[in-house]
Amino acid sequence: MNKRMLMGVLLIIVAVAGWYVLGDRRAERVDRAAQPGAALVEVTVPDLAGPEALGAVAFAAKCAECHGENAAGKDGSGPPLVHKIYEPNHHADAGFFNAVRNGARAHHWPFGDMKPVEGLTDAEIATIIAYVRKLQAANGIF
Repeated sequence: MNKRMLMGVLLIIVAVAGWYVLGDRRAERVDRAAQPGAALVEVTVPDLAGPEALGAVAFAAKCAECHGENAAGKDGSGPPLVHKIYEPNHHADAGFFNAVRNGARAHHWPFGDMKPVEGLTDAEIATIIAYVRKLQAANGIF
Protein backbone atom coordinates (compact mmCIF):
# COMPACT_ATOMS: atom_id res chain seq x y z
CA MET A 1 0.00 0.00 0.00
CA ASN A 2 1.52 3.34 -0.97
CA LYS A 3 1.71 6.37 1.35
CA ARG A 4 -1.06 8.28 -0.43
CA MET A 5 -3.51 5.40 -0.11
CA LEU A 6 -2.56 4.87 3.55
CA MET A 7 -3.13 8.57 4.29
CA GLY A 8 -6.53 8.40 2.55
CA VAL A 9 -7.58 5.40 4.64
CA LEU A 10 -6.44 7.10 7.85
CA LEU A 11 -8.32 10.27 6.91
CA ILE A 12 -11.51 8.26 6.36
CA ILE A 13 -11.09 6.51 9.73
CA VAL A 14 -10.59 9.83 11.53
CA ALA A 15 -13.59 11.37 9.75
CA VAL A 16 -15.87 8.44 10.63
CA ALA A 17 -14.69 8.46 14.25
CA GLY A 18 -15.31 12.21 14.48
CA TRP A 19 -18.77 11.85 12.99
CA TYR A 20 -19.61 9.09 15.46
CA VAL A 21 -18.35 10.95 18.51
CA LEU A 22 -19.57 14.43 17.59
CA GLY A 23 -22.42 13.65 15.24
CA ASP A 24 -26.13 13.12 15.61
CA ARG A 25 -25.71 9.58 16.92
CA ARG A 26 -25.10 10.92 20.43
CA ALA A 27 -27.57 12.77 22.62
CA GLU A 28 -27.27 16.52 22.53
CA ARG A 29 -24.88 17.70 25.20
CA VAL A 30 -26.51 18.90 28.38
CA ASP A 31 -25.65 22.50 29.19
CA ARG A 32 -23.15 22.19 32.04
CA ALA A 33 -24.16 25.66 33.29
CA ALA A 34 -27.68 24.41 34.03
CA GLN A 35 -28.71 24.38 37.66
CA PRO A 36 -29.34 20.96 39.22
CA GLY A 37 -33.00 20.16 38.77
CA ALA A 38 -33.48 22.67 35.93
CA ALA A 39 -35.42 21.68 32.81
CA LEU A 40 -33.18 20.52 29.99
CA VAL A 41 -35.43 21.57 27.09
CA GLU A 42 -38.25 24.03 26.56
CA VAL A 43 -41.63 22.37 26.06
CA THR A 44 -44.74 23.84 24.50
CA VAL A 45 -47.74 22.27 26.22
CA PRO A 46 -50.80 21.84 23.98
CA ASP A 47 -54.41 21.68 25.09
CA LEU A 48 -54.99 18.27 26.63
CA ALA A 49 -58.16 16.21 26.80
CA GLY A 50 -59.14 12.61 27.38
CA PRO A 51 -56.27 10.12 27.76
CA GLU A 52 -53.60 12.81 27.36
CA ALA A 53 -55.04 14.79 30.27
CA LEU A 54 -55.15 11.68 32.45
CA GLY A 55 -51.61 10.89 31.35
CA ALA A 56 -50.45 14.35 32.43
CA VAL A 57 -51.71 13.66 35.96
CA ALA A 58 -50.11 10.20 36.10
CA PHE A 59 -46.86 11.57 34.63
CA ALA A 60 -46.72 14.30 37.28
CA ALA A 61 -47.22 11.68 40.01
CA LYS A 62 -44.85 8.96 38.78
CA CYS A 63 -42.42 10.35 36.18
CA ALA A 64 -41.81 14.07 36.69
CA GLU A 65 -39.51 13.53 39.67
CA CYS A 66 -36.84 12.31 37.22
CA HIS A 67 -38.07 13.38 33.76
CA GLY A 68 -39.13 16.87 34.84
CA GLU A 69 -42.32 18.83 34.49
CA ASN A 70 -43.96 18.25 31.09
CA ALA A 71 -41.21 15.71 30.23
CA ALA A 72 -38.66 18.52 29.80
CA GLY A 73 -35.94 16.52 31.57
CA LYS A 74 -34.34 17.44 34.85
CA ASP A 75 -30.68 18.33 35.16
CA GLY A 76 -28.98 15.73 37.32
CA SER A 77 -31.99 13.38 37.34
CA GLY A 78 -33.33 12.27 33.97
CA PRO A 79 -33.56 13.00 30.27
CA PRO A 80 -36.25 14.94 28.46
CA LEU A 81 -38.79 12.72 26.74
CA VAL A 82 -39.71 15.64 24.48
CA HIS A 83 -36.59 15.04 22.41
CA LYS A 84 -35.91 13.62 18.97
CA ILE A 85 -34.24 10.57 20.55
CA TYR A 86 -37.64 9.45 21.81
CA GLU A 87 -39.54 9.92 18.55
CA PRO A 88 -41.88 7.00 17.77
CA ASN A 89 -39.65 5.63 15.00
CA HIS A 90 -36.74 5.28 17.42
CA HIS A 91 -38.48 4.50 20.72
CA ALA A 92 -41.83 2.87 20.05
CA ASP A 93 -44.64 2.82 22.60
CA ALA A 94 -43.68 -0.74 23.52
CA GLY A 95 -40.26 0.55 24.54
CA PHE A 96 -41.88 2.98 26.97
CA PHE A 97 -44.02 0.16 28.42
CA ASN A 98 -40.90 -1.99 28.79
CA ALA A 99 -38.94 0.82 30.47
CA VAL A 100 -41.71 1.46 33.00
CA ARG A 101 -42.20 -2.24 33.77
CA ASN A 102 -38.58 -3.45 33.70
CA GLY A 103 -36.42 -0.36 33.88
CA ALA A 104 -33.99 0.70 31.16
CA ARG A 105 -30.24 0.55 30.74
CA ALA A 106 -28.61 3.96 30.24
CA HIS A 107 -27.66 4.29 26.59
CA HIS A 108 -28.34 7.83 25.33
CA TRP A 109 -27.77 10.01 28.38
CA PRO A 110 -25.41 10.20 31.37
CA PHE A 111 -28.12 9.82 34.04
CA GLY A 112 -27.62 6.14 34.82
CA ASP A 113 -30.05 3.27 34.52
CA MET A 114 -33.79 3.80 34.97
CA LYS A 115 -35.41 1.64 37.62
CA PRO A 116 -38.84 0.08 37.05
CA VAL A 117 -41.75 2.29 38.08
CA GLU A 118 -44.00 0.70 40.67
CA GLY A 119 -47.73 1.16 41.03
CA LEU A 120 -48.86 1.84 37.46
CA THR A 121 -51.42 -0.21 35.56
CA ASP A 122 -51.09 -0.85 31.84
CA ALA A 123 -53.98 1.57 31.28
CA GLU A 124 -52.17 4.30 33.23
CA ILE A 125 -48.95 3.68 31.30
CA ALA A 126 -50.94 3.99 28.05
CA THR A 127 -52.25 7.40 29.13
CA ILE A 128 -48.73 8.55 30.04
CA ILE A 129 -47.51 7.48 26.61
CA ALA A 130 -50.43 9.33 24.98
CA TYR A 131 -49.48 12.44 26.96
CA VAL A 132 -45.79 12.22 26.01
CA ARG A 133 -46.65 11.63 22.33
CA LYS A 134 -49.00 14.66 22.38
CA LEU A 135 -46.21 16.79 23.88
CA GLN A 136 -43.77 15.49 21.29
CA ALA A 137 -46.12 16.27 18.40
CA ALA A 138 -46.75 19.78 19.75
CA ASN A 139 -42.99 20.30 19.77
CA GLY A 140 -42.28 19.03 16.26
CA ILE A 141 -41.28 15.46 17.15
CA PHE A 142 -43.13 12.89 15.09
